[in-house]
Amino acid sequence: MITDSCLHPLPSPSGEAERGSFTLPPRFTYPFLYTPHPLSIKASEELKAYLRTRDEWKEEIGRGKMFGVLVVKTANRSTLYALWAFSGLLNGKNTHTGFVPPVFDLQKNDEYFQQEDAIISAMPDGEEKRQRSRALQMWLFRQFNFLNAHGQTMNLCDIFDRETCRIPPSGAGECCAPKLLQYAYEYHLQPVCMAEFWLGESPKGEIRYDGEYYPACQSKCKPILKHMLQGLEVDEHPLLPMMRAKAKEMRIIYDDDALLAVYKPAGMLAVRGNVDAPSVESVIQETYPDVSGPLIVHRLDMDTSGIMIIAKNKDIHKALQIQFYKHEIRKRYIALLDGIVAQDQGVISLPLSPNAMDRPRQMVNHEHGKEAITEYEVLERKDTCTRIAFYPLTGRTHQLRVHAASSEGLGCPIIGDRLYSRRKDSSPLFGRGWGRSLYLHSQAIDFTHPVTGKRIHLEVPADF
Repeated sequence: MITDSCLHPLPSPSGEAERGSFTLPPRFTYPFLYTPHPLSIKASEELKAYLRTRDEWKEEIGRGKMFGVLVVKTANRSTLYALWAFSGLLNGKNTHTGFVPPVFDLQKNDEYFQQEDAIISAMPDGEEKRQRSRALQMWLFRQFNFLNAHGQTMNLCDIFDRETCRIPPSGAGECCAPKLLQYAYEYHLQPVCMAEFWLGESPKGEIRYDGEYYPACQSKCKPILKHMLQGLEVDEHPLLPMMRAKAKEMRIIYDDDALLAVYKPAGMLAVRGNVDAPSVESVIQETYPDVSGPLIVHRLDMDTSGIMIIAKNKDIHKALQIQFYKHEIRKRYIALLDGIVAQDQGVISLPLSPNAMDRPRQMVNHEHGKEAITEYEVLERKDTCTRIAFYPLTGRTHQLRVHAASSEGLGCPIIGDRLYSRRKDSSPLFGRGWGRSLYLHSQAIDFTHPVTGKRIHLEVPADF
């Protein structure tokens, strides 16, 4: 029997939904990159309003918490409801009135777990204890059984073994999206659209904003959702059309027998990804079928435009990589930041590491992060924006983006950054039709030619 306390009424399709603002989406939300549908925004705002009434949760939420909503239709398709969920535990519990229950409630079904855990805790350290502990963890993972729209069920171990060939990470299955979809399938509700949002302070080392919407995480949720979304009509990756179109704008800016350099437009992949879209790597291989060995010497993020150097053989690739390793290659980036940088110039030194639970995000990690150093120079301040030049001395993933956005760095995210800034439509440049999301451009590069020994300078001005 459906739990009425989990259903929160929304405008029906025969009323407000058909008058424009809340037209039903034709397909379900692509969960890993999306702009929230107006219906899911309305549902989110109602949940936020409810959370503000719960004084006993205020302190915990203030420390940071992810919440989610799922808009669903009833079997007769006449009524819309919102389902609510929170990630992990809230106030030490995984069930609360008004929220969907966990996929597996260990707090109610913990007799075997508690008994086995007590035995393991009393054992002396050693291989037997480690093996028994791993076996208990695998037992727990197998209790998480996820439905999809076809009514098929898979447990957590089988999902991750099939999709990633690895053991599920801790906390997998306890995020909002799997909880919401599981409840909808169990009670034969039709998913319409969904959204997840963060409330409270940003986690240590990470960059999140109070009240902002975020996609489902890659490491814990993506394999699960790949199974759970089977049988639903889901939106295509929203950037695919743009990625395919942008590849036509790539152009060669330098070419000789040893290497070449290209201008990569914003919105084009640097190397092959897991989506059906061209990359610099694939285009070069098609254009130069005789090149051998590794091609890509260094990468640019998909949303970053600018210069990339391509090696035509293994020896040139190695020689250029040595120059990067020795910091003999000088790069200059131009960016527009959302905020005013006070100092005219300076150096940012913040060690970075991957966020293992939410790839591809990176985080500041003073204990285990790798050294990341960026010099910067303010070029212009106007209204609430700063035009800036970055000179990275190291080449960590997302280095400039995190150094700009982090409160330990400049505290001014690059405008349009999908991972580390606020929603794009809150930036002062949104809606100007400039044809890009991330305002970051690799403008110039200086390096020594591995064959001639001459110093090469290449430059492509920013288009913003």
